[in-house]
Amino acid sequence: MITIYHNPRCRKSREGLQLVEASGEAHEVRLYLKDPLSKKELKTIVKALGIPAEALVRKNEAVWKSDFKGKELSEDDVLSAMQENPTLIERPIVSDGKRAVIGRPGEMISEFLSEN
Repeated sequence: MITIYHNPRCRKSREGLQLVEASGEAHEVRLYLKDPLSKKELKTIVKALGIPAEALVRKNEAVWKSDFKGKELSEDDVLSAMQENPTLIERPIVSDGKRAVIGRPGEMISEFLSEN
């Protein structure tokens, strides 16, 4: 089953959801701002993406700039920051549980789905 971590207020996330829906793949939509991810879930996503946690952070968010920018943060610190402030999480993310992709640009989701 495909999961899309989705923010309906984000144009790129809405485009990503349309791609997932058009694929016909069985999927679930996780509204991560309303149903926040646990640190364990974030760790799993980061591992599936094959990136450090900080690469999943939206660094232009005000909370990042005010509370975290310029500080030396461990991987665990970054995961905690995203757990406590889900707006920091890049979007959309599409995952099959083992692999994941950040859907920017949307073609990344199309490629991911074609490999599934």
